[in-house]
Order: sequence, then C-alpha cells, then structure tokens
Amino acid sequence: MSEQPQQKVSIVILGEGGTGKSCITMRLVRSKWVDEYDPTIEDSYSTTRVVDGVSYRIDIIDTAGQEEYRDMLGNLFQVDSNIDAYLLVYDITAPQSLEALDYFNDMIDKNVEAAGELTDRPPPMKLVVGNKCDLTNERGVTAAEGLQWSREHGCGFMETSAKQMVNIEETFSSIVRKVAQSRAQLQARRQGGAFGGAAGGSRVGSTGGALRVTRSQGRLRPPVNSQTKSGFDSEKDSIKGGSKCCVIC
Repeated sequence: MSEQPQQKVSIVILGEGGTGKSCITMRLVRSKWVDEYDPTIEDSYSTTRVVDGVSYRIDIIDTAGQEEYRDMLGNLFQVDSNIDAYLLVYDITAPQSLEALDYFNDMIDKNVEAAGELTDRPPPMKLVVGNKCDLTNERGVTAAEGLQWSREHGCGFMETSAKQMVNIEETFSSIVRKVAQSRAQLQARRQGGAFGGAAGGSRVGSTGGALRVTRSQGRLRPPVNSQTKSGFDSEKDSIKGGSKCCVIC
C-alpha cells in the first residue's frame, strides 16, 4: 500500500509585539528557546509533524505585532491567501495584549464574511493562545478571562509557555486536527450535494449532526443543541512543567 501524500497546513501567527509569537514558533520548528526579544516584520518557517497517523507540512508565518508594521499584513487576511488557521497570541501578564487581539480578529472576520461562499476552501479556524503561563506571579489575565474572550470571538483557546515548552506541540496538533476536520466536513457536504442533497446543493450551516460554519466568526462550531467539551474547569486546570496552564481545544 502506497503512503498517503503529505498534507499542508498554513498558519499565520498574530498578536501584539512582545507576546512571544517568535518564541512559540522557534520552539515548534527548532526546539529552541529565544531569550532575546528581536521584533519580527515577517518570517516564514516550515516543519513536519505526524498527527493521527497523517504526515503534515506545517507552514508558519510569524508576523510583526507593532502597529507601524500592521499595514504590511493585509494580504494575509485575504480569502485567496490559502491560510488554514490563525493563531492569536497574547501575554498573560499584559491585559492590553489580549485587548489588542480585537484588531486582528476583526480583520480575519471581515474578510471571511466578505468572501461568503466564493471560496471552495473551508473558512480558517482561529485559536487564541495565552502565552507565558509560567509567570504565575505576574499573571494579569486569568484563564477564565482568556477563555471568555475566545468564546465571544469564535476561537479555540489554549495557554502556553514557550520558555518551559508547555502546550506548544499540543497547540499545533489541535490546529491541524481542526483543519483536517473542517476539510473532511466540506468534502462530506460536497458529496452529499452530489447525491441528491437539498435544492441547490447542501449548504454551509445545516443543522444536522455535522459541524456548521459560522461565517461571521470564521470557524467551525457545533449546533446549539449538541454537547461540546471545552476542556476547561476552573478547578482542574492542566498542570505541566510545574506551571498552571489552562488547556482548551
């Protein structure tokens, strides 16, 4: 039996400067801790991971968070940019860095909503990451606050520590799984439409057992009456590497 071809997942990392975007990237790509802060304009990296038995090439675009560079990011939000996922990073010690995600999230949602059904790709998924969760004594944003923001903006949620290598692999594995799931859902809808689906073909947003796409939020969400597992419990935060970090998918 021939091996399955390697699949590609493209991820853009966004967030305010100094939140640790490049540190997260370096930890995944090179297993390296970057101790010095060097502002990034835009860097691209690739790495390979096997998730659920499938080989993926993960292409990562690490972007600038400084306001003076934001105008350079416009093409990364376009629907034809072939981006599969956005990783929105904030610093748990800096509440303003969570608030800064509003700008990036709005840019993503506006372009997804404007695209409507014009694209044959599933909408990009969004995952919020609260980085530096090893700095427990300096925490300025609780896990519950990060989770609430994420849910209100249609995003998944995770806390990480690039320094202590907490939840780095888990974050990207979660993204890959969500992207693979959304691709499978889209393919199933196409096949259903080809075999006598609803008039005009099956539509995104059906209320069957499958996940539905909410365009204004740009992610896959379950129907309202379905049971979902957030993975979050204020009394049961996951503890890894000696630091208390919340794990949500």
